[in-house]
Amino acid sequence: MLYYIARRIFTMIPTLLVISFLTFFIIELPAGDYISNQIAALRATGESASIAKLEFLRQEFALDKPFLERYLIWVGLWPGPHGFDGLIQGNWGWSFEFDRPVSQVVGPTLPLTIILNTATILFVYVVSFPIGIYSATRQYSWGDYGFTFLGYIGLATPNFLLGLIMLYFANRWFGLSVGGLMDPKYIGEPWSVDKALSVLAHLIVPTIVIGTSGTAAMIRRLRANLLDELHKQYVTTARAKGMRETHLLVKYPLRMALNPFIADIGNLIPSLVSGSVIVSVVLNLPTVGPILLNALQSQDQFLSGFILLFVAILTLLGMLVSDLLLAVLDPRIRLGGRVSS
Repeated sequence: MLYYIARRIFTMIPTLLVISFLTFFIIELPAGDYISNQIAALRATGESASIAKLEFLRQEFALDKPFLERYLIWVGLWPGPHGFDGLIQGNWGWSFEFDRPVSQVVGPTLPLTIILNTATILFVYVVSFPIGIYSATRQYSWGDYGFTFLGYIGLATPNFLLGLIMLYFANRWFGLSVGGLMDPKYIGEPWSVDKALSVLAHLIVPTIVIGTSGTAAMIRRLRANLLDELHKQYVTTARAKGMRETHLLVKYPLRMALNPFIADIGNLIPSLVSGSVIVSVVLNLPTVGPILLNALQSQDQFLSGFILLFVAILTLLGMLVSDLLLAVLDPRIRLGGRVSS
């Protein structure tokens, strides 16, 4: 098992390098960059006083270098001008739009983003697991039809509309402040028990809103997988031998049906982040989603590149967790498909 864990962690390094290259390549695809756009705007308005500063920034952050050299400097595998370090050295870059280091722009939002994503993933699995089992074991019952109908409603309802409706009722019934992940009085204050409780209370609405579509998809996936296992011959044989239904369900079909269910942990993270951008804007959530949207629109390459790479790291960690859980659940995965005699 330790060898399997070490091998999985080791394979993450080249994967992350490939992802970083693709991320940088995609960000560089649009013509120009933030500095070029600003210089063009200043020249169009006849203001030339600030052009010298922008040209200095272009040279300071190696924006005048070839593509491959800029990528190596950004990652930290090539020395940059004036000692400009890269991601490996802990320098996340400079945000030209905010005129601050990227670490100062996204630093306060990263913990809240991780907390929100973790809460949403827990919500998706805690809700979809029992409902999926119930729907599969009671196929075509009123409960099955009811949960299927609710699943279609969850897939069809726009997240931002559901968020607005839930915000209204949460404010009217429970007095929660509209928008944000905490009461306004706790913004900028040090962490305390009251601030943590305020964050937990404000997490309920965005967690349900963002996790609704994922929950509906997970219910249908687990239901389909479990139904497929329940109709196999080994289940019929176990029933014929008198095995109790609950013991039979837990020991064989459910265990086999959980493989694709658990494997989706890594796939959930990028879909949650990408799907929560509009929700974060509507609900005024202090996460990386709105910052990423603004960075892509303004071509703030260092800021957008780091956020995309951060999401990729979360995805790789989620896939590592799912692979480790699968290795515990199914020894064939850990053994690489070998059959021991």
